[in-house]
Amino acid sequence: MGLFDLFRRTRSADPAPRSAATTASETTQDTTPETTQTTTPRSTMSTLTIIGAGNMTRGIATRALAAGHTVQILARDAEAAAALAAELSGDVTTGPVDAPIAGDVVVLALPYGAALEVAGQLGQALAGKVVVDITNPVDFATFDTLVVPAGTSAAEEIAKAAPEAKVVKGFNTTFAGTLVSGEVAGQPLDVLVAGDDDAAKAEVIALADSAGMRGVDAGPLRRAQQLEAVGFLHMTLQGTLGNTWSTGVKVLGA
Repeated sequence: MGLFDLFRRTRSADPAPRSAATTASETTQDTTPETTQTTTPRSTMSTLTIIGAGNMTRGIATRALAAGHTVQILARDAEAAAALAAELSGDVTTGPVDAPIAGDVVVLALPYGAALEVAGQLGQALAGKVVVDITNPVDFATFDTLVVPAGTSAAEEIAKAAPEAKVVKGFNTTFAGTLVSGEVAGQPLDVLVAGDDDAAKAEVIALADSAGMRGVDAGPLRRAQQLEAVGFLHMTLQGTLGNTWSTGVKVLGA
């Protein structure tokens, strides 16, 4: 599911002098080029569990299904989860939010308050799981600030609520509509990822890569503070940009 980059390297001839007794067959050099293969990290995930049944679930599920993953959608409104699944193409299962979690990677596709609550409620069920927080903790009453205190982030607060989970920040700078196609203006979406567990972070990056996007390591989980600020800014810019919600945050030149 990773992308393969091929490069060719031709072995240089043996520069050592040849003996006069060397036969013609012995002096024939092997000019067959060697091919070395490098790969991006592969996602070891087979099933992705997404909690929520809104537009972000639709977008992330569409990308994961396009990459050949199985998707489990869990929601408080199990009928809404089933209705969304019926609109998707691929291997999708659904259930209530307290159903057994099938995936090793769990995306909390919920508003911040609900995501924090669910993380606390599920507790032990999330132990050992890679839990992806996609939220931007915006104060929707004013749309002018974030609701988390200075010096922390939604992701860090969710990590406190589910201390045995491997919490990773990701997908908060991407909009739901752009996730369906995985690109903006012909450019693959950048999925900026932060977390303290390197293996968990690598798994989310590999998921993004396998789904035709580009995962970017943004550092430890505390970098979620800056990612949420970027996500909030991206949201507030929509008024200036025509309220299309079809823009993307992209790092170019790398």
